[in-house]
Amino acid sequence: MTSTGTTRALDVAAPGVDALGRRERLAAWAWTLVVAALAAAARLPALGRPDRLVFDETYYVKDAWTLLNLGYEGAWPDDVDAAFAAGEVDTWSADPAYVVHPPFGKWVIALGLRLIGAQDPVGWRLGTAVAGILAVVVLTRAARRLFRSTALGVLAGTLLAIDGSAIVHSRVALLDGVLMLLVVAGFAALLVDRDRAAERLRALTGPPRAPSGWGPWLGVRPWRLLAGVLLGLAVGTKWSALTFAAVLGLLSVGWDATARRRARVRHWWQAALVRDAPWAFVSVVGVGALTYVATWTGWLATSGGYHRRWAELHPGEGITWLPGPLRSLVQYHQDMWAFHTHVTTEHPYEAHPLGWLVQARPTSFFYESPDGALCGAERCAQTVTSLGNPLLWWAGTAAVLACVWWVLRRRDHVALAALSGVVAGWLPWFAYTHRTIFTFYAVVLLPWLVLCLTWAVARMLEWGRRDPLVRVIAVVALGLVVATSVFFWPLWTGQVTTLRFWQLHQWFPSWV
Repeated sequence: MTSTGTTRALDVAAPGVDALGRRERLAAWAWTLVVAALAAAARLPALGRPDRLVFDETYYVKDAWTLLNLGYEGAWPDDVDAAFAAGEVDTWSADPAYVVHPPFGKWVIALGLRLIGAQDPVGWRLGTAVAGILAVVVLTRAARRLFRSTALGVLAGTLLAIDGSAIVHSRVALLDGVLMLLVVAGFAALLVDRDRAAERLRALTGPPRAPSGWGPWLGVRPWRLLAGVLLGLAVGTKWSALTFAAVLGLLSVGWDATARRRARVRHWWQAALVRDAPWAFVSVVGVGALTYVATWTGWLATSGGYHRRWAELHPGEGITWLPGPLRSLVQYHQDMWAFHTHVTTEHPYEAHPLGWLVQARPTSFFYESPDGALCGAERCAQTVTSLGNPLLWWAGTAAVLACVWWVLRRRDHVALAALSGVVAGWLPWFAYTHRTIFTFYAVVLLPWLVLCLTWAVARMLEWGRRDPLVRVIAVVALGLVVATSVFFWPLWTGQVTTLRFWQLHQWFPSWV
């Protein structure tokens, strides 16, 4: 695992070919599969526990089931959750339900329902569980490419595999775990595009060719197009992915400018703006927009969805030059936007984004006290809490600050890439503190928090490479993070414990 070690990892400012031999590639993939197995072991056991709809599963599981049956989200009777969990899953009606998130994430949940059925809680969560495992695989590969180190890639993947917020979002049928997979996959695709573009640029401008004023146009870039598709699907899961599309698109153009400068292109930043940026916009924004509209295919292809016939019932209103179905879709989006920007319902677990990174107010998805006989003479507790591994998030927060410093003082390109998802997934929420928001939204930026922490570890090991104590400290710290995950795992997976055991995990009053 050390064939491309941490010393080499610190010399990665320039985009370029990630040259590995066949044996090294096989070893890197073997380690990736080991990390994937760890992720699966943390997510799949007793996936059907609790055997009832928890938190917002009450919306997304039932929406996914009607998507399968109707092509759009249908309405349900009030107070139907207990009957649904008992197997009465066909009490929906063909009347449309007003939903406020696009459909793609619910289609992912629907895959599990299709494979196993809506009567089994495992079916509710299988889609998000697979998404969570894939997110670990993608981050491992992306980190290996970003850091040029298999060891650091494995470290990043392991940290994501054992974090509580990532585990919980893989074990409940919510949209945020799917969103995390799609945005980190878009980031990974852009990393591959960065390296392929830099390789092509060197081939077209390198010796014996003379330096060019503008450099060549690099042609169609399939990995950037793939990123556009992935980010379009992410927006088709939750609109909060829009900031990821914007930030990652800008980051990709910045990589182009850096590659042109290193290829000795004289007008490198002008060329990046004129020859790279427009095509990046088409690839990420244009392709992403088309993909987003495609996620509404079920709603467009049927006539019963909410607002589906709005244009027919309101002739001459809205954007009249659009076809009727698209005009109705625009009106629906206006209603959704009004909801998202004005929802102010008080909730006991709402949390200001300032405390997200330190997990100041995690969201409890489920809590009850089962039959006391299960715990002997003590009271029982069963919980599913979205609390991340505290040590990982606290160290990651410190690493974010360190990466900001390295970007400002050292122009560290790797730290900038690691910060990109934190910028996209955290800072925009400060503009919406007037509405009801939750800490569990932060799971989408977790891969980049992990990248910041991994990069900080790499730099620490490089600075102390002649001091064995530094490596001992790193190993002990990783051991403490793993031990903390083992300690909290029962609370992340809905196990029945004693009330005293649950209380030992409430380190701060705000965690209760």
